[in-house]
Amino acid sequence: MSTEPAITDNPDANRFEIHVGGELAGFAEYKLKTGQISFTHTEIDDGFSGQGLAGRLVRAALDEARGRGLAVLPFCPYVRGWIAKHPDYVDLVPAERRAGFEL
Repeated sequence: MSTEPAITDNPDANRFEIHVGGELAGFAEYKLKTGQISFTHTEIDDGFSGQGLAGRLVRAALDEARGRGLAVLPFCPYVRGWIAKHPDYVDLVPAERRAGFEL
């Protein structure tokens, strides 16, 4: 079994999930509305912490949002901080909402 992380959208659970070796390592929860996705919570299981999985998960989720043409509302502090550190993703947050997210 591959230990390379696999990231998938689980729309039934309203979250992107990251699996390592077939085991759920973490997730990024979201709320979807027409034309936008709000990220509300990101969590990595303690047994998988320190491996950079949260960043990989958020990047994949944001890339998927971009591919679908969705505006991103980063209510989750981790997602908001990740976007702040990766300015090439700030454009996903609507310009009129960026100040409210300190972006």
